[in-house]
Amino acid sequence: MTEFQQKIDQVRSVLADAVHDYAPVIFANSLGAEDMVLTDLIDKYQPEIEMFSLDTGRLPQETYDLMQEVRAHYSVPLQIFFPEAQRVEEYAAQNGVNGFYESVELRKRCCHIRKVEPLRRALSGKRAWITGMRREQAPTRDVLQVSEFDADNGLQKFNPLLDWSNADVWKYLKQFEVPYNKLHDRFFPSIGCAPCSRAITPGENIRSGRWWWEDTQNKECGLHVNKITPIKQV
Repeated sequence: MTEFQQKIDQVRSVLADAVHDYAPVIFANSLGAEDMVLTDLIDKYQPEIEMFSLDTGRLPQETYDLMQEVRAHYSVPLQIFFPEAQRVEEYAAQNGVNGFYESVELRKRCCHIRKVEPLRRALSGKRAWITGMRREQAPTRDVLQVSEFDADNGLQKFNPLLDWSNADVWKYLKQFEVPYNKLHDRFFPSIGCAPCSRAITPGENIRSGRWWWEDTQNKECGLHVNKITPIKQV
């Protein structure tokens, strides 16, 4: 068995353990490269895991194209959660539609309205959630574990691809012909809202294209906070 196949099998084991120990389980699909690996594996081996994505209302067209492709290609339904319109309207009235460029506080408030609140609705009634986070993505993710209790959301959190490299992710996508966001081919390794994502140059950190006007040590939107307690290594 190759080392790469062992990595795939380890992910399958994490997904199976999550379902066995913590059902109902839901997968937060950002439609990034890592999450497309998990989409493919969940659809093949653990289709009882539900799947959702957050439509912030500011996504690139390429992300919407991929949403539609996922719907056509996979049997697990992709649920879409939207921000509350009134909260978005209030924010725009107070700060302008692009107020998030003015300060970290305003950017995080925008993320909270468009991402964190819809996430909490998506996680309601679940006992565990799956993410595609990897340690090498950002300094803020060094402390993550494969399986940990997410105290902020009150449920178990699994990061099955935590120790995968970027090369591992792309090897899987190519080998199994998995659909992916076409912005990746234009040097967008990390894709969020259109106004907050840009292409990077060779040698830059893969998260440097997100909120590029902010300090690199604090680039999170609030979906993944560090108030977590490791429970077991799966």
